[in-house]
Amino acid sequence: MQFGHFDDASREYVITRPDTPKPWINYLGSESFFGLISNTGGGYAFYRDAKLRRLTRYRYNNIPLDSNGRYFFLRNENGEFWSTTWQPVRKDLDHYECRHGLGYTKINAEYDNIQSEVTYTVPLGETLELHRLLLRNPGKQTRKITLLSFVEFCLWDASEDDRNFQRNLSIGEVEVEDSTIYHKTEYRERRNHYAYYSVNRPINHFTTDRESFTGTYGSLEAPEALIKGQLGDQIASGWSPVASHQIELTLEPGAEESLIFVLGYAENPKDQKWDANGNLNKSQAKTAIERFATDAALEKALAVQSASWDAILAPFQLNSNDDKLDRMVNIWNPYQCMVTFNMSRSASYYESGVGRGMGFRDSNQDLLGFVHQVPARARQRILDIAATQLRDGGAFHQYQPLTKRGNADIGGDFNDDPLWLILGVGGYLRETGDFSILNESVDFENDSTLASPLLEHLDRSFQFTLNNLGPHGLPLIGRADWNDCLNLNCFSEEPGESFQTTANQEGKTAESLMIAGLFVYAAKEYASLLQYLGYDDKSNTVLNAAEDMIKTIDAHGREPEWFLRAYDYFGEKVGSPESKDGQIYIESQGWCVMAGCGHHDGFAQKALNSVSQRLGTDHGLVLQDPPHAEYQLNLGEVTSYPPGYKENGGIFCHNNPWIMIAETMLGNADKAYDYYKRIAPAFRESISEIHGQEPYVYAQMIAGKAAPRHGEAKNSWLTGTAAWNYVAVTQHILGIRPGFAGLIIEPCIPKELDTLNITRSFRDCEYHITIRPRQSDEAAGIIVNGVRSQSNEIPPQPRSTIVVEALY
Repeated sequence: MQFGHFDDASREYVITRPDTPKPWINYLGSESFFGLISNTGGGYAFYRDAKLRRLTRYRYNNIPLDSNGRYFFLRNENGEFWSTTWQPVRKDLDHYECRHGLGYTKINAEYDNIQSEVTYTVPLGETLELHRLLLRNPGKQTRKITLLSFVEFCLWDASEDDRNFQRNLSIGEVEVEDSTIYHKTEYRERRNHYAYYSVNRPINHFTTDRESFTGTYGSLEAPEALIKGQLGDQIASGWSPVASHQIELTLEPGAEESLIFVLGYAENPKDQKWDANGNLNKSQAKTAIERFATDAALEKALAVQSASWDAILAPFQLNSNDDKLDRMVNIWNPYQCMVTFNMSRSASYYESGVGRGMGFRDSNQDLLGFVHQVPARARQRILDIAATQLRDGGAFHQYQPLTKRGNADIGGDFNDDPLWLILGVGGYLRETGDFSILNESVDFENDSTLASPLLEHLDRSFQFTLNNLGPHGLPLIGRADWNDCLNLNCFSEEPGESFQTTANQEGKTAESLMIAGLFVYAAKEYASLLQYLGYDDKSNTVLNAAEDMIKTIDAHGREPEWFLRAYDYFGEKVGSPESKDGQIYIESQGWCVMAGCGHHDGFAQKALNSVSQRLGTDHGLVLQDPPHAEYQLNLGEVTSYPPGYKENGGIFCHNNPWIMIAETMLGNADKAYDYYKRIAPAFRESISEIHGQEPYVYAQMIAGKAAPRHGEAKNSWLTGTAAWNYVAVTQHILGIRPGFAGLIIEPCIPKELDTLNITRSFRDCEYHITIRPRQSDEAAGIIVNGVRSQSNEIPPQPRSTIVVEALY
């Protein structure tokens, strides 16, 4: 069952009914100001940091679901009312359509012969949202309509806003001037920033007090002020400040009215907080409001934004015989990669924005999916990440985007973290050829006195693993590896303890095969870089360490049919047929095969066959089988989930592409593409009533075969699934990936795909690539500008076009 359809020409997903299985959302903004917007107008806005600079309030896990946002209420001559976004009134509309586009959302509705269209967007270079409301009267009678706008302000720190009520209910402050409502809570003391909500025409009334809008026991579904038909011009004093404008409109037959609302953030220098009269300095807000007072200004902002997305998406464009594949590769997967670049794992409808910040591991992986789109911003992200690295080569697991400092509350000791920096930097260097970044002086622990060249950071990342080996010579897991829920040193028996930050054992015995495979893969990448730079001796040393680890994996990491997952604190096997539950885990199968383990003797294929047989479902590959039926102290959070959910037998979509990549390394094109289609959202659109989440972006998790709701997805948008699936399909199935010296063409194409045409921009050179099956009289190979190439790595020719034909 579908709740909408793709409009590929407009790069939009069109939702045709408001009651989607879950709220289907979009993101606004791509620089410093961001908004989450659902298909029914829900969500919130923030500046840079969803925890510390949240402009509007949102209630997670609320009843009714998704019931706070940016809303417009309409009331007709008879006192009947509705909302232009369906929520929160939820009146049965005569027409509804939501179009989620790249950086904007448009919601169209009609009720009582009044048509409305709301456009939400964040213009480039601005710290504000635009909300344009168009109202049309297609009828033959003059209509009189009362319009009420509504947003509820958050008191900046979203974590405190949701709990410190003894203070919060007394500090709210606002100011109203003309048609603008200013939110200035705490501006009188330590803050130098404020929010504002304005409209580009005179207003009849307003309120800034939530209770006056809803009534003491009222709701947004039927606000008391809307029922009465008039706001009371209240100025909030404590309690809960809001912004609501009342505008009385007369719509003649065939007439259209356009109203532009601006929800913005302004920050004054500390010595310019007040104007000459000692009042709030509103100059920034007023200038911004004036800039966007016309439809022409809004349309220009949308056009600039569209052109920006043209440029962002241009570096990789595919034309195949499968529309679903094309829309994922060309539009929605890279769009999601850009959102994860901006958000990491901080703010979504599943991540509340107050806890996780930016992840060291997460951000390095996300970089692999967006580096070709915004290389300059990727460069800065690498430097920001590396500056939080610890001096021993370890890393703060997270950092706050506002301060760019490591999060000491979470700390480090996630022993896979350092290796991702090697992969992130390697991905950047391959894409850009900007080797100067390796000479950049970068802090350790955000301390400039500890700064060293970035290349030194990579070396310490590599050495960190070698300095933290366990009894079998395998890498120690620390608090966890990529699977944050496999906590082999935690032993938590107290409810409410964090599995990730609690370590009740010393942690010098539990070892990870996943980190072992990742180490080999990262070491090979590091060695290739060193060789390219001319450091042959160092490169050989690194390669020798990788070969030693492969031997250790062969000796201590193999079970009869697959790779072991780990050794626990007691030295007992995890992910073994000897185990009662969790006999096979997916992560070590993917990374050990990707690292090259078991290729020489067929064990890699045997392990992947076991993945297919034991972990495969119609909805994707589960994380382990069978899931753990009981909580086990020695394994931690992974066993705390009910079987079939999250890391306990759920389909954790992030790790599925590792198996896709592994399959391509063994030449199994059909299998890799089959796995790709099982979890790619566009291929799941027809079962939206089961999948539940948006059919245009990946979810982190799909309920596994042991779950009562097998196939139902959770945690959409902010997941490493986006980057890794983009890498899997573009670099390994389609086989177009950057090398240090040029673009590598190594396709692994399934039978169901026909001739493929790809445009790839790479280092100021445009490659026009055709991938097709060879004719009976043709040999497989690469033809460059009409000449057969002896290499599949094709150097760029700046400001030129290269025509490539890949025959397979």
